Amino acid sequence: MEIQFVRHATLIVRYHGATLLVDPMFGDPGSIPPVQNSPNPLVPLPRPASTLLEGVDAVLVTHTHRDHFDDAAAALVPKHLPLFGQPEDEAKFKGLGFTGVRPVADVAQWAGIEVRRTSGRHGTGEVGRRMAPVSGFVLRAPEERTLYIAGDTIWCGAVEQALRIHAPAVSVVNAGAAQFLEGGPITMTAEDVAEVARCAPEAAVIAVHMEAINHCILTRAALAASVAGTDLAVRVWIPRDGETARY
Repeated sequence: MEIQFVRHATLIVRYHGATLLVDPMFGDPGSIPPVQNSPNPLVPLPRPASTLLEGVDAVLVTHTHRDHFDDAAAALVPKHLPLFGQPEDEAKFKGLGFTGVRPVADVAQWAGIEVRRTSGRHGTGEVGRRMAPVSGFVLRAPEERTLYIAGDTIWCGAVEQALRIHAPAVSVVNAGAAQFLEGGPITMTAEDVAEVARCAPEAAVIAVHMEAINHCILTRAALAASVAGTDLAVRVWIPRDGETARY
């Protein structure tokens, strides 16, 4: 398994001989309308989107909020590629002209890979209800370690259940503690990331979703400081844009 972190929640995952593009946000800085008061994204891609698409065999989209699937991705991602996502987004993808849409209600099989959908909570209270639906996904294949991509969720029972049932070797979590002027965080805080790591003490945790969208207030430095000097520090990886890890 090889995971390249691109920016925000965008990943390139090489798994069981296939290359999957996850949550593509390809727009230039300022191309997405502001969250409250600042245009997004805040930072550029580490390399051109055209090169990120080279060799991609399939696409996985946890949900279609613009910071996970933007207009640039809709225009640039080849329409014929298998595109896995939650059933609630099927009509949108087909309306955009994608012909390989494969909604995952529970589990799908592709290229020897099991793609299983999990749930989460994109915040609490009324804000959380307005932000739904969102999904996470677990990838499993022979002779590969299990990968859990949690999606936009806070620490909650659904995440704990996914960790305990699927026992992933690697978990990718969306941190940043994103929030609006009202309501609490809608993605993971530093403590949420720590809860994930504590719940799966043998697993590696990759924390992304920081410093690219203006309402993500938890920085990489703050998250690193929160685990520094603890036993979690060696298991929580906080990648810079463009960095790659192999497992």
